[in-house]
Amino acid sequence: MTMFQTLQPQPADGLLTLIGLFRDDPRNSKIDLGVGTYRNAAGVTPVMEAIKSAERVLLEGQQTKAYLGPEGDQRFVELLMPIAFGTSGAHAGRLVGVQTPGGGGALRLGGELITAARPGAKVWLGMPTWPNHRPVLEAAGLTVVEYRYFDPDTQSLCFDDMLAALATAEAGDVVLLHGCCHNPTGAELEPAQWDAVAALIAERGLMPFIDLAYQGLGEGLEADAYGTRRVLACVEEALVAYSCDKNFGLYRERTGALFVLSRDEAAASVVYGNLLALARVNWSMPPDHGAAAVRTILESKELRRVWRAELEGMCRRINQVREALTAAHPRLGFLSRQRGMFSQLPITPAAVAALRNDHGIYMAGSGRINLAGLQIADAEIFVGALVAVGGLPA
Repeated sequence: MTMFQTLQPQPADGLLTLIGLFRDDPRNSKIDLGVGTYRNAAGVTPVMEAIKSAERVLLEGQQTKAYLGPEGDQRFVELLMPIAFGTSGAHAGRLVGVQTPGGGGALRLGGELITAARPGAKVWLGMPTWPNHRPVLEAAGLTVVEYRYFDPDTQSLCFDDMLAALATAEAGDVVLLHGCCHNPTGAELEPAQWDAVAALIAERGLMPFIDLAYQGLGEGLEADAYGTRRVLACVEEALVAYSCDKNFGLYRERTGALFVLSRDEAAASVVYGNLLALARVNWSMPPDHGAAAVRTILESKELRRVWRAELEGMCRRINQVREALTAAHPRLGFLSRQRGMFSQLPITPAAVAALRNDHGIYMAGSGRINLAGLQIADAEIFVGALVAVGGLPA
C-alpha cells in the first residue's frame, strides 16, 4: 500500500463550487451574491486608489526584498493599533502584535497560542458563524462549544441565549466574538449589549478572542471598534485577530495581524516570544507587500485621508443597498437594521437552488448574501425573484 491510499476524499467546498457555477453560467443577467468580497457600483472588486498610490511609492522607493522576521512589519502593526484600539494608550506595554497572513492566519496563530497555554481549552462559538471558524479553531487544538446567537426565521439576535450560555462558561474558557459586521448574519450587538457581554466576560474570568475583520464597513471606523475597545477595557487578557483584506481591499495579499493583551509588561514579553516561535513554524516569515502598502498609507496624512474617504464610500454603498432592498419589500426591513457586507435570509435550500437555476442569482445554500454583490438598480429584480421562488410573500 502506498502512503496516499489511506487518504479519504474530502467534500467540495460549497463556496468554491458556487464560484465555478457562476463563472460557467452564460446568462448576462446573472447576479453573484455568494463570494464574500466588496464590489463597487460597476460590480468590480477594485484596487483602492490609496493602495495604488502606496504601491507606486513602494515601486520607486523600496530598497530590498529581503526576508522579514517572523514578527513581520512591526511599523505596520504599530500603526494598526490606534485604529483598532484607540489613541488613549490605556494598554501601553501590555499589548503586543505580529503580522499574519490575513485574518485567517491570525485566528490560527491565536488558537495555537491558547493551546500552548491551556491545552484542550474550550472556545464558545455563537452560531451561525463564519464556516471556517470551527475548523480553524479545532485544527489549532481547541474544543468548540456552540450556542445560539441568531435566529434566521425571526432575523433576531438571540442575546438572552448568548448571555445564558456564557454564564455557564468556566474561568479560562475562550469566547470568540465578531468585532463588527457579523458574518454571516449582519446582526450586531448594540453598545449596551457589548457592555453587558464585556462585564460578564470579566466577571467569569473568560478569555475574549475577537475577530475584527470588517472594521469601517458597518458604521465607520470608530463606531465599528466600540465592542473591541469596550471588551479590552474590562479584561486583563484578550486576543484580537485583525484583517486588512476587506477595509483595504487586499484580499489576495492576505494582510492581517494578531494582537494579544496581557496582564502586565512581563507577561506581554513572554507572549510575544511565544508568538514568534509559533509563527516561525507555521509560515516562517509573513508576506510583505500588503502590509507594506498599508504602512505606507498610514504613515502618510494624504494617503490616509484618501483611504478613509474610499472606505466611507464603500460603507455607504453597502448601506444604500440595504435600504434599497428594504424599500423594495416590507418583509426585508430587517436588512436596514443589520450592518456589514452580509445577511442571512430565511430561505430554504430549494428556494436557493431555484434562484440559481431559474433566475441566475447565486448565493450560499445557507441563505447568506453578500449585499455588496448587488447593484441598487437590481434590487427590484432580486426581490421579484425571491417572491417567485417562494422566498418572500407576493
